[in-house]
Amino acid sequence: MTAAQKDSGKAAGAASGPSARPVPPRRTVAARLGPFLSLSRAMALGMARDRAAVFFMLLFPLMFLLLFGALFKDSGAPQAKVVQVGGVAVLDELPGSERERLREVLRIDRTDDSGTAMREALDELRAGDTHAVVFQRGDEVVLRVSVADQVRAGTVQGLLNSVVQQANQAATGQPPAFRLSTGQVEDESVQAIQFLTPGLLGWAVAMGAVFSTAITLVGWRRKRVLRRLRLAPVGATSVISAQVGTALALALVQTALFLSVASLPFYGLRLSGSWWLVVPLVMCGTLAFLSIGLVIGAWARTEEAANGAAQLVVLPMAFLSGAFIPFDAAPEWLRTIAGFMPLKYLAEAMQGVMSRGEGWGTALPVMGGLLLFAAVLTAVARWLFRWNDA
Repeated sequence: MTAAQKDSGKAAGAASGPSARPVPPRRTVAARLGPFLSLSRAMALGMARDRAAVFFMLLFPLMFLLLFGALFKDSGAPQAKVVQVGGVAVLDELPGSERERLREVLRIDRTDDSGTAMREALDELRAGDTHAVVFQRGDEVVLRVSVADQVRAGTVQGLLNSVVQQANQAATGQPPAFRLSTGQVEDESVQAIQFLTPGLLGWAVAMGAVFSTAITLVGWRRKRVLRRLRLAPVGATSVISAQVGTALALALVQTALFLSVASLPFYGLRLSGSWWLVVPLVMCGTLAFLSIGLVIGAWARTEEAANGAAQLVVLPMAFLSGAFIPFDAAPEWLRTIAGFMPLKYLAEAMQGVMSRGEGWGTALPVMGGLLLFAAVLTAVARWLFRWNDA
């Protein structure tokens, strides 16, 4: 035996001696991600095979966008119906350009100046079939309105008063001393779809993340899937991470569907400014809503209880956040409650970056708040988490 072989044998003997400690093999990246990828695949396939889940997570929210987008496609200032009895000089002598602008908000139907026509016009006004009656008595322009619709009555009164003032100025031959120039802060092409899409997308993301997470965890616990996972080399972190990955993938699919459909020529969504910030906003919002689902899933013992709790959270949050209807005129105490709901801030931030041309200054504070909300509720969910119902 050579000296090299002797030295090798001594080293081997020392390594296998009583004081030697076995070195655990290092886990590769694939081995570490194995449980996460397997669970994510199982959750995604389970959701895809559940037709009811696909409908309520993807198609049901999209139906609201299709419906509301079609209903409010051509929404604008509503026309007020005015009946002109006989000749009214200030209206009959309007220039063509002024008359066209007036027709955008006033529909003026002219009748003769007989007593019968006057009585019929006033009867229609009392019945609510028209909004105003105008006629001329000497040099006086007489306007009759109904208090049943004070908004349109005020609109008609303001417009006709403006027409009369212009006629008076034209009669004196003096140009007006001041002019009012008006404009809107949004792009002139802004339509209802610009405001419907962010709100409904936020609601869809909230519903998908909360329901899928809560019901999945409860279902797996009742079917003892979590118990079997506990016996396997899988920790709670892998289970939660898999649910996070599935929820984020679902939210990105929802975002792509909403933006694709709303951008069709029929609906006319126009993305301007830093609209791409919708993606990180949606991802942060998904984490916030997912944490709500984790808390519900960790607390509830049955699918029915999880579904009821999710409904109790998501539906009020959808209405209080302004995703469906404006919430500015709500009582102060309701707006205070809405201030604690993440969907309100997500919808407002997405409207800012999609419709108002805003950027990181709007998105970053909301993203930070949503992530903080998610961290707090995830910690609560981890504390409530149970592998089984025992």
